Amino acid sequence: MEKILIVVGSTRRPKLLAVQDAIRDFGPLLAPGSDFEVIGAEVESGVGHTPASRIELMRGARQRAEALVRLAREKAEPSQYFVGLEGGLDSIEEQGQRRVFLESWAYVSDGRNGHYGRSGGVELPDALAREVLENGVELSVAIDRFAGAIGIRDAQGAWGVLSSGLISRTEAFRVAVVAAFAPFYNSKMYYAASAAR
Repeated sequence: MEKILIVVGSTRRPKLLAVQDAIRDFGPLLAPGSDFEVIGAEVESGVGHTPASRIELMRGARQRAEALVRLAREKAEPSQYFVGLEGGLDSIEEQGQRRVFLESWAYVSDGRNGHYGRSGGVELPDALAREVLENGVELSVAIDRFAGAIGIRDAQGAWGVLSSGLISRTEAFRVAVVAAFAPFYNSKMYYAASAAR
């Protein structure tokens, strides 16, 4: 049985569980009959503690994955996939009003090619958005205060608080990971679309 090593740019439990859950879903499509191992490694995202735009979220996820690729090459480690995950905020203007959404992003690389995936988004209450975007409070600190709890980031996350437990941080990242891996496990569709142009 072939062993496939997937390295995640974080050691946080919700992020590692998200990748493990996603692989259970698409692993048989990616590499039938293979054994997958997911390990975490702390790397810097190169963006702020709470990314405040889609561009920052995408950059943070990609830079985490690229840092993992560099580490694997330096250490000559046999990793097959590198996953960068980044959660944060995306703001838009709609009818003159700012709307701020919590989003989870993934960037997956095989060391040569890379692809993005994103969760859905859940809108933040104005007071919470102001606390983070205008007062500079880290989202994990602000959500603990708003929810009256400690350590939400490593449990249900802001996703769980805002969705009343219906969507966890792990689930949001799982969706992003499944989406980012799609060009790898569904390569026939992606290559067929490229060839049709």
